[in-house]
Amino acid sequence: MLVELVKRCLKKLKILLQSNYFYFFLLLIVSLYIIIYNVTKFKTNIDISSNNFYGIIENIKLDKEKLEIDIKNKEKIKAFLYFKNDNDYLKYKNLKLGDYIKIIGSFSVPKNNNIHNMFNYKKYLYYKHIYLIFNIDKVIKIKDNTNIFYCLKNSVLKHISKYKSSNYLKTFILGYKEDIPEDMIYTYRNNGVSHLFSISGMHISIFSLILLFIFKKLKLVDIYSYLLTDFFLIIYLFISNFSPSIIRAIVFFSLLSFNKLLHLNIKTFNILVITLMFVLIINPYYIYDVGFIYSFLITFFLVKYKNLLRGSYFRKLFKISFLSFLVSFPITIYYYYEINFLSIIFNVIFVPYISFIVFPLALLTFIFPFLDNIFLFFINILESLSLNLNSIDYFKYIFGKPNLLFIVLYYLLLIIYLNTERKKILIIIIIYFIFLYNINNIFSKDYLMIFDVKQGDSILIHLDNKNILIDTGGIISYDNKRNFKIEKTIIPYLKSEAIRKIDYLILSHGDYDHMGEAINLVNSFKVEKVIFNCGPYNDLERELIKVLDKKNIKYYSCISRIDDLYFLNTKEYDNENDNSNVIYTELNGYKFMFMGDASTTTEEEILDKYNLPNIDVLKVGHHGSKTSSGKEFINEINPKYSVISVGKNNRYGHPNKEVLDNLEDSKIYRTDQDGSIMFKIKNNKLKIETCAP
Repeated sequence: MLVELVKRCLKKLKILLQSNYFYFFLLLIVSLYIIIYNVTKFKTNIDISSNNFYGIIENIKLDKEKLEIDIKNKEKIKAFLYFKNDNDYLKYKNLKLGDYIKIIGSFSVPKNNNIHNMFNYKKYLYYKHIYLIFNIDKVIKIKDNTNIFYCLKNSVLKHISKYKSSNYLKTFILGYKEDIPEDMIYTYRNNGVSHLFSISGMHISIFSLILLFIFKKLKLVDIYSYLLTDFFLIIYLFISNFSPSIIRAIVFFSLLSFNKLLHLNIKTFNILVITLMFVLIINPYYIYDVGFIYSFLITFFLVKYKNLLRGSYFRKLFKISFLSFLVSFPITIYYYYEINFLSIIFNVIFVPYISFIVFPLALLTFIFPFLDNIFLFFINILESLSLNLNSIDYFKYIFGKPNLLFIVLYYLLLIIYLNTERKKILIIIIIYFIFLYNINNIFSKDYLMIFDVKQGDSILIHLDNKNILIDTGGIISYDNKRNFKIEKTIIPYLKSEAIRKIDYLILSHGDYDHMGEAINLVNSFKVEKVIFNCGPYNDLERELIKVLDKKNIKYYSCISRIDDLYFLNTKEYDNENDNSNVIYTELNGYKFMFMGDASTTTEEEILDKYNLPNIDVLKVGHHGSKTSSGKEFINEINPKYSVISVGKNNRYGHPNKEVLDNLEDSKIYRTDQDGSIMFKIKNNKLKIETCAP
């Protein structure tokens, strides 16, 4: 009787799962759930005035610079401890996952992005249900964790750490990419193959096939083989830190196994829909995870249109690569702003190399340590190949950050094309590519941006599709804290706005906080001309000139005017700050003035030489130092808005109180408080937008 009941239940389940109405209803319910979940504002229940926190270490990252840990009690927090010396590193080297610890220090709220369009750290943590960060003064270990899963995970990590190739073993086995050098990650992403370094469907399929092959050799029946495989995959899920793309791949495989064993005959596409719904019910915020978006969308199209992917192995591989490129294109430019069209070809090279050589060899090396050098040999080939291919720049195009409406339109066109295979639709898609590439130039907006580059200066003038960058910023590291890097801030911003070249790079003077990242910019971005200040070149400027000569970039010094920019300081002084380029310009009727690090000495010379009343926007000199912005000068130019580019809690004590008093009649903006400040000029009106961290 029980058998009959099970059969009837399975029959009803089969009918239900084969009904398209069921999937429509499921999609509707889950969509409503996601909407409700996203509009709900979750807040921390932790008393942020407390100076300590108890919990279990869920994730740990340790290097010579800092300790970064995720700690969970009733709520998860992210905690940081910056090391002052090597002894601090050694002190915390033995911390393990699962350890129950007490941390002493202070809570703080995560920061938003301080530059428009850039990565928002606060949202990133929020989507991981982390609402607070903790600045550690001291870590006290209370006890070990004897949980079998934590013990297993620690054993795996300890085992891998002994290998020379540990960074790539962690990547291909556990999905940890943090130990791969940033310059290599950059090349993989530029080549369009970084998805191969995230554990996803391909890796889970290979891993599952290996397990099923072993169980078949052991002559286990199918049901036990699949159940054991699912069991090992669940353990693997825990070890790999519950990555959304891995959850998607494992749930999908498990449901496929269930479908096969019970002979439900459910379409693979429908199983993928159930997988999506199931994963989003677990955590609706997975919908914001880039890896999950890539993983699901590409799988969705490959499953839906598998009939278009037939042919010999390499022909099929090319079709898969081409379709994957088309699917991932809008997501790639939305998050990274540029695309490499050669990635279609590169994937044909990298996919079989990683699928059939690197990943299987990683699994074998994990089991047999003597294979470490062989695995390292193939990794060296992988890195060399990526570095060489990355040097091909001809097919890399900057599109900028697209509007979500354009993304929806693109996918509608792509679905129509794949369902009809009409050449007219393909032509429309190509026209769409061309339009999207030029949309920022067609609908160009004039603005001036003063970037928050911490204790430094960087200003972008975007006017009539011409781009002028005054200074690049650049911070020397103190107390072992991480440097500001232009490639992580200004260059991505330029790309997000589809800015493809800098017409003029103007360096106010040769101090590191004003031009320290100039070489980085010139090496990774198209720069037409460079303008130096008056006076002899210092060591930093001479280093830049070597690069400019090598790249045949023209440069000038001590000039009086370019276009509508007037250089007020053409006199040579005996110090770098007073030699700063002081620039005056009018943009659509509004007067702007940029003081560099010029002191009151230069200010007095300018007052004697020019008549400059009622400046609309003043970039305050020398970050608000008391050596600049004298009362007489400020009273004469009478700025309506004053912007101080300054680092938070900087060691110089900028801005000076006397300077703030001198500027009291103007509206003061500070990058340490307001983030980057954008001045938009439209219809003869000045609109100001800040990006407060």
